[in-house]
Amino acid sequence: MFAIGEASRQSGVSIETIRYYEREGIVPKPARTANGRRAYSDAEIGRLRIVRRCRDLGFGTAEAVALMALSEATDASCGNVQEIGSAHLASVRRKIADLQHLEAALQELIANCGRGSSSCPLLEKLKADEY
Repeated sequence: MFAIGEASRQSGVSIETIRYYEREGIVPKPARTANGRRAYSDAEIGRLRIVRRCRDLGFGTAEAVALMALSEATDASCGNVQEIGSAHLASVRRKIADLQHLEAALQELIANCGRGSSSCPLLEKLKADEY
């Protein structure tokens, strides 16, 4: 069993975030020692790692909780994991496309400004809600 500081070090999750996750029910509350301190098992630290990595990869909290639950289920279906992963991949691809549009718009802005143009196509497109 490990104190919260050691659980934080091993999982890579800050102490305040661990407390938040517990308050919000994202991870179960650990057992307490006789003096009231939290005592984390290896399994509980593993849960914290899963949530941290999922969040690092851009999954929402609900998705991270679902993946954590699936990682512990004896009858977990790869289909459920695939469904969550596929939805997240689609979201990432949409964000990449949006960033590519932003990149093109910024390149256009820079090119127009470099030519001393007084009009700004980027601002006009923003007004028209085209970006």
